[in-house]
Parts: sequence; structure tokens; C-alpha cells
Amino acid sequence: METISGILDNKGTPLEKQKFTWKEMAGKPISKLDDDAFTRVRIILMNGVETDALRLSHGIARFNKELRLPLAQIRRTEQHQATMINWLIGADHSPLETTVAYEQVAIEVTAAVAQNEPDHYQAQTYRFGLLEDFDHLYRYSAMLDRLEGKDANNILQGYTDIVPGRKTSEHHRHPENDIRDNYEKESAALITKIHAALITGAEYQTHDYYMNIGPLFADPLARQLYAEIASVEEQHVTQYGSLSDPSESHIEKWLVHEAMEVYMYASCAEQESNPRIKAMWERFLDYELGHLNVACEWFKKIERRDPAEILGGPLPKMVEFKSQRDFVRQVLAAEVNLRTAGPVYVDKAKEPQSSLDYRNHLASQGLASDIVSAGYQWAPGGELMRKAS
Repeated sequence: METISGILDNKGTPLEKQKFTWKEMAGKPISKLDDDAFTRVRIILMNGVETDALRLSHGIARFNKELRLPLAQIRRTEQHQATMINWLIGADHSPLETTVAYEQVAIEVTAAVAQNEPDHYQAQTYRFGLLEDFDHLYRYSAMLDRLEGKDANNILQGYTDIVPGRKTSEHHRHPENDIRDNYEKESAALITKIHAALITGAEYQTHDYYMNIGPLFADPLARQLYAEIASVEEQHVTQYGSLSDPSESHIEKWLVHEAMEVYMYASCAEQESNPRIKAMWERFLDYELGHLNVACEWFKKIERRDPAEILGGPLPKMVEFKSQRDFVRQVLAAEVNLRTAGPVYVDKAKEPQSSLDYRNHLASQGLASDIVSAGYQWAPGGELMRKAS
């Protein structure tokens, strides 16, 4: 797929034919160790995309009575798509192992997006956030080793480094330093809009996951670590959400989101190695084409505009699901000391006092992210294997 405008002629699967059974929704999970890690990356990412579609759709329905029924019809399918996708993560993944997988998604997908993004400021923002998720992976890997005696690399399968990034203890900023400049809807490339919608949805899911499972841990350090990082993920949602143009209409944002879903299912289907999961991506690509065409019809009816105004123009290659190790290492070496002053990226020495005061108070009774990883250095098999050898 080189342009998304061509899919306007493809109606996909009609909504009335998009059906599920409970048995297929709660189907056989993937294998934690035998399936490729990027199969799990795609599963987690697309669950985040679908749950964000539900979130956006409910938000629009609060402001537009005319759209409530078509949005509800599409939501029903997307709820079941999200269920079928999310239930692929089986019970053999502990919550902490799933957390490690979430951070791998954040690192590898954000790194791929940063390299494809044509807007330099937006690309900088993805690189900035990337280094924070990179450090979260290190902290959670230490927690996994020390709490469950497990090697995080069993989940990462050697695709992603486990070393410190920008320290989690330095991520917490005053809200005034988390708002970024937005793209201009009239001049931004479609891929820029798609990237902003994608990464915002992915980070939203990560935030919600940590907020749900963090309180369930008995270990007090684990509870505090999830609290610390969930707060950073909320900052990330604020940061990435502010990249999109707030002057876009509700239905325009719906159109972009549906286009993003089509683009992402096409990316997943193109690169999936598990035949059973690939068939699911292809099926849902057809479903999303159906959703996109419903959105296009309502866009024409309500705004009396041609959807090609929004969806026209070329797209770069599909999102690449592969190890971005070399790129991440380059970004880490060059940008680990960046901070933000309002929407501007500055050196660490110029970080505003408002952010320093904000996090000094938060950390005044201790920082779990420093404690859980004190002296931690990843080694194959975990710390006990290294000490025994």
C-alpha cells in the first residue's frame, strides 16, 4: 500500500457481515516462548489501537447525536476485535512479564515511527519519549529478576537492549513542560496525523494497564514503581495527544483514526509470521476498510467535503516491526540529556525550576525506580545465574 487514497474505492467487509462468536474471541493464546516477540508486539499494539478507537468514538458520541447509532454499530465490532486480539496474551505471561512486553512495544514502535516521521519537531518528540520508555524497560526488568527470578530477555528475545536510558527519576515534569506544539491540519502530511493518533493510543493503553495492575502487587516497591511509571505514561499521553491539531473537527479526527487502523492492520498483515494471526490481521483489515467507508460517508454528509482532502497523498512504507537497536543506541548517546522547557527541547542544565520543584516533592519520601534497580546489570538467566557462575 503506497497511498491510502486508493482504499477509498475498497469498501471492505460491510458492517452487517462483521460477526464473532464467543469461542473465537476467547481463542487459543500465542506461545510465550515459541512465537516471535514481534507477534506479541503487534498484538499488544493493536489492542491499544482498538481500545483507543472505542475511547474516541465514545467521546464523539457525547457531542453529536446524529452519529450515535453508526458509532455504536462500529464500536460493537471494535469491542469484539479488541477482545479477540487481547485474549491472545495467555495466562503463562505474568503481569510483570506482560509489562516488559508493553515497554518493548513502546520502544520498537516509537523508534520505527520516529524514523518515518517527516516533521522534524514531531520526530524529536518521539525520540524524546522513546528514551523514557527505554528506561522503564530497564527498571521493570530489574523488578522481574528480583521479584520472580525471571530473565526479561525471555520476553524480548534479544531484540531490545536492557540498559538504563534517561533515568525514570528525572521524567516527572510540571504539566506546563509536557505540552508540545501541534501539527497544522492544512499542511501536515497524512502520515504525521496517523503517527500522532497511533502513539497516543498506544501510550494510553500502557497507562491504563499500569493503573489497573499496579495496586494488585503485594510488594510495596512494585506498587510504588507502577505508580511512578503510570504517572510518566500519563505525561506521555499528554505529550503525544498535544501533537495533533485541536482545530480538526470531531469527524475529521474519526476519519484519521480509521485510516490509522487500516494502515496498521495492513502493516501487521504484511509482516506477521504466525499464519493463524496473519489471517486475523487480514480479516480485521477488511473490517477496518468497512469502518473507514462508513466514516467517509458521514464526513461527506455532515461536512460536505471530499474525504480525499484528508486521506489523499502518498504514505511511506509500512511501520517496520523489527529490532531498532542501532537507532535507539544512537538516540541514547546523543539525546539522553535533553529536557523540556514548555514545548522546547533544552539541555538538562536549562530544565525549568517548575519541573525540578515538582519532582523533588514527589521523590521526597523515596524513589522505587532507583531502589529496585540499584546495582542491577542485565545478564543472561538473571542475577542468580551470574552469581552462581
